[in-house]
Amino acid sequence: MILTIEEARDAVRLDGPDNDIVLIPLLTAIPAYLEVTTGQTWDTAPIHPLAQTAAIFILQLWYNPRDKDTDRLKATIDGLLIALTAIGRVVV
Repeated sequence: MILTIEEARDAVRLDGPDNDIVLIPLLTAIPAYLEVTTGQTWDTAPIHPLAQTAAIFILQLWYNPRDKDTDRLKATIDGLLIALTAIGRVVV
């Protein structure tokens, strides 16, 4: 996983495990989503900080898709996905 359950709770501002039944499937889907959109896997250690940041924003969007900041989140996620795609293409 790219984010721990504790990091996920912090990202969506939850204090306890009451909503883990919702968070865990979302956390599980994020690595596959990033792989499909960027062509690169991001869930192997060490996790790239930009992938973690993208995962936080994706989780926030998916957890609360009707938030007033949805459009800004989508634009931010799009920018992060472009950056991750470019990073994934760099030959090391």
